[in-house]
Amino acid sequence: MRFSVISTMACLIAAGLVPALFSPAAAQVQTNSEGLTSDEVIERSGVPPSAVAAVVNDAVVTTYDVRQRMKLMLISAGGRIPAEAMPQLQAQALRDLIEERLKIQETREWDLEISEEEIQDDLTMMAAQSNLTVDQMEEEFNKAGISLTTLKEQIRSQIAWPQLVQGRYRDRVRVSDDEVETTLERMREDVSKEQFLVSEICIPVDNPSQAQQYYQGALQLIEQMRRGVPFAVVAQQFSACTTAAVGGDLGWVRAGELDQELDAAIRELPPGSVTNPIPSDGAFIILAVRDKRAAAVAGEPTFTLAYASADESLGNASAHAALDNIETAEVCMGRGLRIDMGEGVGFSLLENVTLDQINERFRPFIEDLQRGEQSPVIEAEGAYHSVYVCDKDEGLGLPSRGAIENRIYSRQLERIGQQYLRDLERESMVDIRAENLPQPNG
Repeated sequence: MRFSVISTMACLIAAGLVPALFSPAAAQVQTNSEGLTSDEVIERSGVPPSAVAAVVNDAVVTTYDVRQRMKLMLISAGGRIPAEAMPQLQAQALRDLIEERLKIQETREWDLEISEEEIQDDLTMMAAQSNLTVDQMEEEFNKAGISLTTLKEQIRSQIAWPQLVQGRYRDRVRVSDDEVETTLERMREDVSKEQFLVSEICIPVDNPSQAQQYYQGALQLIEQMRRGVPFAVVAQQFSACTTAAVGGDLGWVRAGELDQELDAAIRELPPGSVTNPIPSDGAFIILAVRDKRAAAVAGEPTFTLAYASADESLGNASAHAALDNIETAEVCMGRGLRIDMGEGVGFSLLENVTLDQINERFRPFIEDLQRGEQSPVIEAEGAYHSVYVCDKDEGLGLPSRGAIENRIYSRQLERIGQQYLRDLERESMVDIRAENLPQPNG
């Protein structure tokens, strides 16, 4: 999980753009709308090659670091970022670097260190996705004028920060059954309406008094898209949502699934359209509706079942007593049994099964069960059997309760992480040194 602007290389990996970056002389041939290469655009931006750009407490961000980040952004955008967007691009590069320094400082304050093995594992995975070894990837980085050391620091921040946020605040996040049920009910009510293939860009409003400036900045992003910059590229570079790594892709969204103001906006848009910036929960959100489709037609229900069985040698009373524990045994969570149900008792989690996949002798005991209900104990084939309904989809193609709970949990923890980072920045000494670098909003 990520809580701020995703690193450029992570975006490249997720979006499948790394092979293009590593094509021969990629960095040299990328041009913007004026026919300038990435290096030439950066030179024209006025960012000096070697100076102190900012001091974050006792950590230095150099203009070399800023130029490196800008180069990655330009390359990932295929050189399609217009020249007038360069001030915003370099401001975003500086903000990313400042946030990384703050994250690393805070994780070290809490004695959270990321091993070189963890970083190497991520590098190995990144290289493998481009059919390269780490050494080959470093060689390609060098050809593009990009330091692998810079990438390693990004990876360190990406691994450490989510661990810290979850470690400190996960106990504060509570997703109630009512929240999940409310979301499901809203989706059921709207199931006869269209579904939307949606992408998002999130611009956090760190300072409410500057909301108009953030709004104008969001409008500038929309203007870039009108000039031909793909939505996914803008999302990768400027969105603070966790979806930035995949170009803002939210996937298929059902009516009623998003917050009310966002839901109302996408219902009005034809495919291929982009909303104006929408204020929502401390941020401006830009949504793109890529496609629409008719709602799923109700079909055969599917079940997620916690199943347990006891050998007949236990006897009727003992078997019933053991199987009555299935509801509290956390089989539904896929964690195994916390309660020792005793020798001769087995269990399993059966996910997304339809009635025709269930033994016909057991179907009458299961077909009318709802979520949270348990079947009677059934005696058959020398054993006692019982199932507990962890989840039930009425055939409408709705996500499981577990998936909805995870989405709500992730969103809440993400907001906490963003606020945590903003608080850190306010409490820290962040000194912008380079006069020609615009200071990030905040």
